[in-house]
Amino acid sequence: MTNPVFDESSSNRESSRGFAWWFSGNSFAKAADEDRRTHARGFVQHMVSRPGQLTILYFLVLVVVSTTLLMIPPSTPRGETTTFSTALFTAVSALSTCGISIVNSTTHWTLFGQAVLLVSVQLGGIGVMTFASLITLAINRHMKAAQRLLTATELGTTKLSEIRGVLSVVLTVSLMIEAITFVALFPGLLNVNSGDWRKSLWESLFFAVMSYNNAGFTPDNAGLHVNSWGVGLPIMMSAFCGTLGFPVILNLIRCGRSHLPPRKWSLHTKITLMGTFLIVALSLTWFLLVEWDNPFLFKDADVNTRMRYAMVAAVMPRSSGFDLTWVPQVSEPTKVFMSVIMFIGGGSTSTAGGIRVTTFAIILLICRASFTGRRDVNAFRRRIHTHVAMTAVSITTTCLMLVFVCSLALMLVSGASLTDALFDSCSAFGLGGYTVGVAREDNPAALAILATAMVVGRLGPMTIAYSISRPRSPEAIRYPSETVVVG
Repeated sequence: MTNPVFDESSSNRESSRGFAWWFSGNSFAKAADEDRRTHARGFVQHMVSRPGQLTILYFLVLVVVSTTLLMIPPSTPRGETTTFSTALFTAVSALSTCGISIVNSTTHWTLFGQAVLLVSVQLGGIGVMTFASLITLAINRHMKAAQRLLTATELGTTKLSEIRGVLSVVLTVSLMIEAITFVALFPGLLNVNSGDWRKSLWESLFFAVMSYNNAGFTPDNAGLHVNSWGVGLPIMMSAFCGTLGFPVILNLIRCGRSHLPPRKWSLHTKITLMGTFLIVALSLTWFLLVEWDNPFLFKDADVNTRMRYAMVAAVMPRSSGFDLTWVPQVSEPTKVFMSVIMFIGGGSTSTAGGIRVTTFAIILLICRASFTGRRDVNAFRRRIHTHVAMTAVSITTTCLMLVFVCSLALMLVSGASLTDALFDSCSAFGLGGYTVGVAREDNPAALAILATAMVVGRLGPMTIAYSISRPRSPEAIRYPSETVVVG
């Protein structure tokens, strides 16, 4: 069986960097032969053969465990209790790395409760598909071809043989970035906490995990510590790295080791970096122009402080959700602008959510090709595959419908305005971590709607669609074409 995208012939072993031995060229044929056999299968074999369902099951099991742990007495101070809806919403918010909090994380949760949040964010941030693939490796020792295809899509690699190596590198890189962030945060937090090294150690670990995984939970009421640049800058840099995605980070590391110039970067890396920097620059310009006189965002601030606050506001709303105090006080146009930014989200296979920067960039490239009468969709002197363009259109359309339905539902159950409902819907789907008050502890219906949007945002529409309907073989019959008038 031949696939022009997933090329794993013997001649490609060198380009796959030593991992070609792990996936032989006839694995697709073997997998197809196994699928044709009619022997009885147990539950484990059934789930392994359906990786999308395995991923969803893995996520749901984590939700049940986290919700249970958050409801037991050690998670809250003596005399306080946590309702089921609050615990469930918080668990989903943590596992999806969204970070929307409807209770005070400092006073409502004990050290044990905060530890549950930290572990939940870590498991969700490294990637549902990553851990599902590791589980499959442990159970089956060798992943099925279908599992590898879905994992390759999740991790952003086109070499099926590289997946096993990519999984190990993903875990190593994630832990290394968190460790560097931890070391960078400790001196600043030690100064903020007046020499309390135990508290500083815990907050450094908490912020390191939360920032890289782009979750907005905080161990104190200070938020991002934007007034302490020794704390705020490492958090912002770690959150920015988390939004790039594993494929970009791995490609930059490989090119750096080989001393390759930027023109040798992969097309995915170029589109992600350009799209990310353009969105950050646009956000920075927006906040400086539209919110310059906002006293809640730039209260009694000089020019340098305004620039620092605007930079934080430009980077964080894409997915991180730290420092929520100023968000409800922005203007209505800014709420809509932030909704669009959160809907776009971060890089593919990153800890961020949304439709992803590359998806949005492909949509723009499709529009440019259509309006200019070009047959191909091109970028950086490379042609975008047709199936990639179709995937981008389908993802964007599906996610737009999801956000629209969620916004209408929130307006019905909470009485919120369209702007506020749209903001919280985009924040939940894009894992932004912000809320303007629609997510409230006393409104379980609104929490259920937002939790559903978080689950879809974390798992992704492609994973859910794959779990419902397995890919079919190419159609043997192609029907005659006919023109349809559009526009």
